[in-house]
Parts: sequence; C-alpha cells; structure tokens
Amino acid sequence: MLGAFANAFRTPDLRRKLLFVVFVIALFRLGSQVPAPGVNVANVQSCLNTVENNGLYTLINLFSGGALLQLTIFALGIMPYITASIILQLLVVVIPRLEALKKEGQAGQTKITQYTRYLTLGLALLQATGIVALARSGGLIQGCQQSLLYDDRMVTFLVMVVTMTAGTAVIMWLGELITERGIGNGMSLLIFTQVISGFPSSMWAVQKAQGWLVFALVIAVGLVVVAAVIFMEQGQRRIPVQYARRMVGRKMFGGSSTYIPLKVNQAGVIPVIFASSLMYLPALAAQFNQNSDSVWVRWVNDYLVRGSHPLYMIGFFLLIVFFTYFYVSITFNPEEVADNMKKYGGFIPGIRAGRPTEEYLAYVLARITLPGALYLGTVALLPLIAFVLVNANSNFPFGGTSLLIMVGVALDTVKQIESQLQQRNYEGFLR
Repeated sequence: MLGAFANAFRTPDLRRKLLFVVFVIALFRLGSQVPAPGVNVANVQSCLNTVENNGLYTLINLFSGGALLQLTIFALGIMPYITASIILQLLVVVIPRLEALKKEGQAGQTKITQYTRYLTLGLALLQATGIVALARSGGLIQGCQQSLLYDDRMVTFLVMVVTMTAGTAVIMWLGELITERGIGNGMSLLIFTQVISGFPSSMWAVQKAQGWLVFALVIAVGLVVVAAVIFMEQGQRRIPVQYARRMVGRKMFGGSSTYIPLKVNQAGVIPVIFASSLMYLPALAAQFNQNSDSVWVRWVNDYLVRGSHPLYMIGFFLLIVFFTYFYVSITFNPEEVADNMKKYGGFIPGIRAGRPTEEYLAYVLARITLPGALYLGTVALLPLIAFVLVNANSNFPFGGTSLLIMVGVALDTVKQIESQLQQRNYEGFLR
C-alpha cells in the first residue's frame, strides 16, 4: 500500500490533484477556525470548556467540525447543502418537471445542480438567522450563562448572518473545485474533513474520563467495528444481466454479460440524518417552552432529550429502519430499470423481460434492504450504547454518523485514486 502511495505522488498530474485537494482542505479548516464578526471568543471557549452538553445541535456541529458552537465564518458547514440535496432528490420523484430534467442527461443535471445551489443559500440564510438569534438569547450552548456576542445591536446580527451565509457559498465553491480539479467528490471530502477533525479530541476525552485501559478497549472495539462497516459497505448482490445480439445497420451490438449491483447499504448515511433530524424536533419544541410546566415538555425532557434512554434508542432505531426503506424506494425504481433493460435487449437469465423482471428486482431489493436497515440502526446506536456501558463521552468516536461517513468517503476516494493508478499501469491500493 505504501508503494501505491509512492506511485500516486510520483505521477505528476495525480500529484498535482492530490496537493490541490490538500490545499483546499487546509483553507477549509482555516475558515472553520476564524470567528465571525461580533463573537466574544473568550466567552465562547469558556462555555465550551465548562459545559459538557452542547444541546440539540450535535449533528450540525458534527458536520461543521465543531465550528457551529464556536460561531466561525464556516459555522454552518456543509449541512445546508446536504439538506438541499436531499430535498431535491425527494422532489425529483414528486415534481414531473424535475423528473424530466433528470432524464435529459448532463444538461438536466446541471439545471438541478443550479436549483440545489439556490436552495442551499436559502437554507443557509434561515439557519444562520436561527443560530445567531439563539446566540443572542443564550440558548445556543445550554447551561452557558455568559454572553456569546459583544453586543446585541441589529447591525451585528445582520453582519453575522450575512457572513455565515457567505461562508456556506464559499464551502460550496470549494467542494466543486475539488470535484473538478482534484480527486473524489468535493462535498464528501469536506464532510469527511470536518468529521475526522473531531476524532482525536473525542478519543482523548475517552482516555481522560476512563483511563488507559478503557481507551485501549475502545480502540480494539473500534477496529473491529470499522472492519465490520467496511465489510457491509462493500457487500452487494450482483444480479446477472445478459444482452441479446442485435444488428444496427451493418454492425452487431450486444451479446455481452454484465450485472446490476445492489448494495446492502443502498441508502448510505441519509436515513441516519433523517432519523436524527426528526428526533430533534420534539426536543427543539420543548426547548422553546422551558418555562412551561406542561406535561409534554417534562415528558420530552425525560425521554427524548437524553440519548441514553431506552425509549429514545428504540424510536431512533425504528426511524432509521423506516427511512432506509423509504429512501431506497424513491432512489431505485425497479420499473424504470426493467424498462431500460427491455429497451436495450437485456434480460435476467431465467426471468422474462418486462413485468416479471420488475417484480423480481423489487423482491430482491426488499429483502436486501432489511439487513442494510438493521446494520444502519445498529451502527447508529453504538455511541449511545457506549455512553451507557462505559459512561463515555457522548461524542463516542467509533459509531453513528461519523463512522459511516469516515469509512464510506475513505473507501470511495481510495477507489478513485486506485482507478487513476490503474490507468497508468500501476498496482492499486486494494488487491
């Protein structure tokens, strides 16, 4: 593997791409440390060091690499773009106009990407307004009694909102630069960078709280979990497809064999994000009614705010399973796949083309999604279970969304580097 890395840096154009990615990531991390105008940095750091529970914004803070609670210019991170992309994917299925654009090929995809950018800026403006308003009122970091801003003037408020929104636009631009001029998917690499940035501090927090023995145990368990996640992420059901020979003019086409790869984890990390966001809604509503003595506020604070409660774990797990089936059903259309196969003379051996092929694909997809959903739910619950068993930090490093992102993006990037090496007759990373 070290030889493969050496070959990658020995190739001039590949070396330039890798160094460009490293340069953009360095700029990205620098922007994640620069505070927005009007932020009282000393008070923010004091609150973060003394308050263990960072409130309801753990997921957004994870995707921002800790920049959210520090109120930096890149405080929103990549989360608005992720949300906009998910919304557009859902709307493509619902709105015929977007579905027609998707079928137009590259031109239609370019138009959808443009809509995603506009929606990202709109969501960033809304999220920045909410975050700055919470920072003014003291509700961003729960338990913090100090003022996070130097003053409460409207000018400071507007400057911070515009700065954070512009920061999101810059993040989008950096991600697209990596995709065009570097290696790998730019947005995925930026997410990977933000998630991995908090990994060393989370590991060291476990060591300080539990000692070296638990620290070593966490590393050993973490390596096993990473190996299991890699195994599941690579797992797929290959459905063989045979294409019949056909004459077009004087040329013979077809006669080849291929397969349809159905991954065990077809939905990726999206169901975990959906489920986490939905579980935050009751807690967010209760936070705005903290002074109320209503029964539902006390019930939400007792059962749905604390991630270690069994009711929270069960609800979180069931939501992940539901959203896995839901997301797979809207992203993989057996009817469309069967029609395309029939159009180009393809068929599954032993299955008639048309309706029987559609039913067979739906049958296989429904059954392969079950282990994928159970796997996602189990991995997402790992940090919550660890919090109960070893009383570890709630940002337990080996588990949940962070682990799925780290492994998934790392595998995809390594595969792309490997394909670049194989084009130049070098041996890749994976044998």
